[in-house]
Amino acid sequence: MKVPELETERLRLRGHGPNDFESCAEMWADPVVNRYFGKPLSREDAWTKFLRYTGHWAMQGFGFWAVEEKASGRYVGELGFADFKREMTPPLGEDPEGGWVLASSAHGKGYATEGLRAALGWIEVRAPRTVCIIDANNAASHRVAEKCGYRRTGVASYKDREVIVFERCGEFRLRLATTQDVPVLSALI
Repeated sequence: MKVPELETERLRLRGHGPNDFESCAEMWADPVVNRYFGKPLSREDAWTKFLRYTGHWAMQGFGFWAVEEKASGRYVGELGFADFKREMTPPLGEDPEGGWVLASSAHGKGYATEGLRAALGWIEVRAPRTVCIIDANNAASHRVAEKCGYRRTGVASYKDREVIVFERCGEFRLRLATTQDVPVLSALI
C-alpha cells in the first residue's frame, strides 16, 4: 500500500524512506527520547523498528508516518498506528494502537498534537476505536492524548512497567474556535 501523505500547518506526514534512517536511528539512540521507553536503541534495533513501519502499511493498511517539519524539510519524528501484538495484562485487543515519538529537538513545540490530530482524521474513517498506552510518568504524552480525544480507561502492566491505557471512540472533530489564542477542542462521543 502506498502510504498516504498528510499535511498540517507545520508538518508533513509521509512514508519512511531510506534517507530517513540516520535521523531515525539518532532519535532512538537519544536517552531523552527513551526515558519512558526503556534504554536507547542500537542501530540494529532502530533498523528493525524502521523496517516494521513499512510492514505495517503493507500488511494492515495503516502504520506510522515519518514526521517532517515543512519549513526545514527536517525529519523530526514519527507517529501513527500499529498492531504490535503486545503481550500485556490486560490485553489491548485488535484496535489500532496510536503512538508518537519526536526527536528531543522537536519537543515542546506542539508537533505531537498537531501531527496526531491529522493522523486521527485519517484513521477514524477506517477504525472507529483506537487505543494507546503511555508510561504512567509521561505527563506530556498524557496531555497530547487527552487533547486529541483519548480518555483514560485503566492501568495495565507491560514489560514490568505500569502504563496508562487510553481509548478514543466515535466521531471527533476540531472546533476552530479559540479562547485566548489556544485552540479549543470538542469531542462528540
